[in-house]
Formats: sequence, C-alpha cells, structure tokens
Amino acid sequence: MGYRCEALVLGIGNVLWADEGFGVRAVEALHANYEFPEAVRLLDGGTQGIYLFDDIASSRRVLVLDCIDFGLAPGALRVLRDREVPEWGTLKMSPHQTGFSEVLALARLRGQAPEAVTLIGVQPEQIEDLGGSLGALVKQRLPEAVDIAAAELAAWGYPGRRREALAAVTPLNPGALGLDAYEAGRPSAAEACRIGDARVLAAAQYREGD
Repeated sequence: MGYRCEALVLGIGNVLWADEGFGVRAVEALHANYEFPEAVRLLDGGTQGIYLFDDIASSRRVLVLDCIDFGLAPGALRVLRDREVPEWGTLKMSPHQTGFSEVLALARLRGQAPEAVTLIGVQPEQIEDLGGSLGALVKQRLPEAVDIAAAELAAWGYPGRRREALAAVTPLNPGALGLDAYEAGRPSAAEACRIGDARVLAAAQYREGD
C-alpha cells in the first residue's frame, strides 16, 4: 500500500490528569530536543482514540509514547514492540488502550497496519489529580524516554539531530499548553478542586451504602 508518512511519533495522554499527560509531554520534549528528517512526523494525539485511525493507517512505522499501567514501580519505563503492543481483547493497560488497540486491530483487519509499532510507556504514580502536572518520578524520566525514542527512530533509518542548547524552536503545541506554562498557571488546591467535590463524593458513597 502507499504510505503517506514513513514514521509517525504519537504522544497519547491527557495533560489535565497529572502523569496521564506523559505521552504528550514526551513528544513535546522530543520535538524540543531533536530535529528529524521530513519523513518523521511528530503528533500530539491527546485522547482522540479511534479518530487517529487515518494517521496510524497511513504510516509505515508508528512510535507511541504513553502512560501505561505495567504494575511496576512508579516512573519505570518499558518498551514494547510489534505484537507485544496490546491489541483488542487483551488486558487493558492504559486509559487510552481501548481506542489505540482498536485502531491497530481495525488497521490490520483492513490491511492497513503499520509495518512496525513501538510503544514506550511509563508507570504512573498519580493520575487522579485534576489540573496536575507530571509527578517528580515520572517527569524525571522524560529525558530518557526522549533518547529511547530518538534511538528507535535511528534504528528505523531516521536519525535525528540533537538541537543546540538555547536554539530557537517553535513548540509542538501552543506555548500556553507547554509544560512550564501549564505548571506555572495552576491554581492552588484551596482555589480549585483537584480530585472531586467532597459533597458529590459523599453523596456517591451514601448511595453505594444503600
């Protein structure tokens, strides 16, 4: 089949829920630190799930960065390749896996699957923190995840060039959504609810006890 993209790097996640935003932050950091050939496309996939089908089905190789529950120590990184990447009917490992695994399954059913798929996942420590940023254990693994992703792309034949320090780079996402701006703009816990309204939670517990 004719692919429109040689290598797609896809960051998956929700930056509003703490470590859930790892995939998005990782692809942003990859873009900030490396310059790649035109054959490589970097994309913030957010939580689009099945709506990423066209992007995935039209790519020869796909590299995914995500927050994954491996049952490991918080902050641990793990790399899965090809058939190791969970598909339809397997144990759910990520809040996004349903959408992403369905996309892979659908692409295979239609004969449009990528030739290679690599998943770089991090074990989260905290995701139930509305408006929160990455926790310290997960955030400190960003540089390693970025270098693993760059090495994987190089192994596929698309080596990146590390950008010079202080080089001017147009952010992958608008500046207001960037990691530093996001963290600096977060209101305190006293000013904004981060988990859930205590009154709503209490009502839910009361109903469960009926």
